[in-house]
Amino acid sequence: MEPVLVHRNAGVAEVRLNRPRARNAVNLPMCLALRDTFAELDADEDVHLVLVRAEGPVFCAGADLKERKGKNESWVRRRRIASFAAYEAIERCAKPVLAAVDGPVVGSGGEIAMSCDFVLASTAASFRFPEPHWGTVGATQRLPRVIGARRAKELLFTGRVLGAAEAERLGLVTRLAPEADFEELVHETVQAIRAAPPLALRLTKQSVDLGAETELSTGIRIEMTAIERNLADGGWRRGVEEFADRTKE
Repeated sequence: MEPVLVHRNAGVAEVRLNRPRARNAVNLPMCLALRDTFAELDADEDVHLVLVRAEGPVFCAGADLKERKGKNESWVRRRRIASFAAYEAIERCAKPVLAAVDGPVVGSGGEIAMSCDFVLASTAASFRFPEPHWGTVGATQRLPRVIGARRAKELLFTGRVLGAAEAERLGLVTRLAPEADFEELVHETVQAIRAAPPLALRLTKQSVDLGAETELSTGIRIEMTAIERNLADGGWRRGVEEFADRTKE
């Protein structure tokens, strides 16, 4: 069974974690598959956005600790590096990447979700970061950047379950819907993103990401560079014309 499934349709690539019998726990093959999949999607000009989901009722139960049985420290170190490479491949994808979560998210599953641009969730979603309680270290970098250092420490130190509503309040989830309405939320969000010109989306994502790493004045220069590139492409004219046509209706 392939650990990651990919389905392309009308510019949308749906990536599914595909180890439902193991509650989609992340193992080395899944890490490598995610890394290679996102490198491929990033280079595919026909893909405009990526939706990350999971097979089965659990989004991801965290790292597959069973595969570490009998392994030495060197192997575990290489395995952790492979997971970092997978998360980075998701994060660095130039196209919009959104996660759709409809069940429990634990440990490494949270890393995957936080590597996406934002997270949609149903009320059935929950989040837990139990790494210290498993005798390991993880989620110490992305989680504080998303919800703040003090809140991240509390979740990591206690290992408590974070419900969907609280996850939305903390900013880990950007939009929340009841289970019955979740697919409609996902569909509407995907269609809204698809309506924007792909280059403008890629440049917007790049500008936000790079700008977050620097001060405002440098960020303005980053945005101006993106504007110049967009103007050179000429696609902006179509956007203006389409907007003008809509306002006439």
